[in-house]
Amino acid sequence: MELLLASLLMVMGQVQTDHPDVSFDQLVQASLDSKNAVVQQVSGSNSTNGNYLRPLDKQDPQKDAPKVKGVYVTAHSAGGSRMNTLMKLMDETELNSMVIDIKDDWGYITYDTGNAELAAMETTQKIITDMPKLISTLQEHQVYPIARIVVFKDTVLAKKHPELSFVNPDGTLWGNGKANPDSFVNPYKKEVWDYNIAIAKEAAKAGFKEIQFDYVRFPEGFEKRADTLKYDKDERSRIDAVAEFVKYAREQMSPLGVRVSVDIFGYAASVPAAEGIGQDFEKISENVDVICPMIYPSHYSTGWFGAKIPDAEPYVTINGAIKDTQKKLEPISNIQPIVRPWIQDFTASWVQGYIKYGKHEIEEQIRALKDNGVDEFLLWNAVNTYTANVEYK
Repeated sequence: MELLLASLLMVMGQVQTDHPDVSFDQLVQASLDSKNAVVQQVSGSNSTNGNYLRPLDKQDPQKDAPKVKGVYVTAHSAGGSRMNTLMKLMDETELNSMVIDIKDDWGYITYDTGNAELAAMETTQKIITDMPKLISTLQEHQVYPIARIVVFKDTVLAKKHPELSFVNPDGTLWGNGKANPDSFVNPYKKEVWDYNIAIAKEAAKAGFKEIQFDYVRFPEGFEKRADTLKYDKDERSRIDAVAEFVKYAREQMSPLGVRVSVDIFGYAASVPAAEGIGQDFEKISENVDVICPMIYPSHYSTGWFGAKIPDAEPYVTINGAIKDTQKKLEPISNIQPIVRPWIQDFTASWVQGYIKYGKHEIEEQIRALKDNGVDEFLLWNAVNTYTANVEYK
């Protein structure tokens, strides 16, 4: 297992996005950059240190919600002509939900919330020009609306307020290794929490039934630069800082009758805890209504779940990943969230030995979930072109 973990982290440790949107060259560089990444065991939520994070009472605020089978939708798709194609997909298949970018991967709020304080931040880009019309259309077609909010990867806010981010020793804003660098804001900062919760509350007011938080973590490989960057921090571990944000988010949103979900690396269910980026699968799962592990077969390296090329064996990979997920959640059986994985509707051409993904490969992933009693899922395709004629049952 240690060899498998090391292999996976070499591939995944510095991938530039949580979702697959990277080139082969970027993955090669990721492998080179992450040799020193550390995943270590931390005290579990059953310890004295972790007990305060566990909710005393946890009720689903959306008990009448459907079994969600959904797709990712960019703000440009939601506000443009592609929405007609996506709505036709909803009408003609078993799909019934859309995860729509409300705060995107750069940090832009994608519509006019009408909130003066948020407007004053000058972080809004009005991509979705008529939110009431969008929500009304979703309601007419019985589509369950989920608002995606990218939390701590926020280049826009980091540039406007470097004090909320991470600063290099020379005083410049830290960014990752991309040609156009992404910056993160600091999960220790309560101001960052409240800013994202304010956006979430506006999304709930607009009519979204669930808030899905993405990039709920520190930057990849943060443990290698944690002692050199300048940023505000306290005595909490990175894991506890992230988990406390999730707990706070749910406490703020539940009274509004809105579910909270979190996207998380799929491999987080297969390892003890990722201290470097501050993600602990169990601690985060305790405080969400829905957990969304990103178990794309392309994200697992050679040997995982006995597959020589996991991307080429979608059933085997999803089957192994979901079994690990269910095992990881056993200690919190009384407050387990709904498990709703992200699965792959794209071809990972950067993976050596990859296969082209189409109807069969998508149905094999769904079959693996169903064989393990999981009947909810989300399909990821970065440009929202989803495979035709798939049986989603």
